Amino acid sequence: MTTCAAVDDFLSRRTLAVAGVSRNRAKFGNAAYRALKSKGYKVFSVNPNAEQVEGDACYPDLRSLPEPVEGVVLAVPPSTTEHLVREAADAGITSVWIQQGAESEAALRICKERAISVVSGECILMFAEPAEFYHRAHRWVKGILGKAPK
Repeated sequence: MTTCAAVDDFLSRRTLAVAGVSRNRAKFGNAAYRALKSKGYKVFSVNPNAEQVEGDACYPDLRSLPEPVEGVVLAVPPSTTEHLVREAADAGITSVWIQQGAESEAALRICKERAISVVSGECILMFAEPAEFYHRAHRWVKGILGKAPK
């Protein structure tokens, strides 16, 4: 289970990449990219099929980023997560947030083997402050049900 300490550690990192950013504003990767950017994070989008997202340059992979990042949010299918965790480790990224729905047992195993701090099974929009009302409400409900990070 993800801990509050792991969540806080990830969110303390101010330069991030979001892998799985779509040009479609309705997709989660795009929403996460926009939200983190609006909260003051320096954010780079990663998608091998896009050159631009939201008017900003988009990079095909983590190795192509113009500067080092402190963490990466993975909003990709589980079949892609393992590859991206390896790529993050090779790029020297020591912290990953594996968004709900992107989880992979193999990716979590790689994180452990490569000493990567990981948040998994949580929605970053519930924790990145200031969180929208509905994200705060969701976080509160998870807490009441005993399913929130401790």
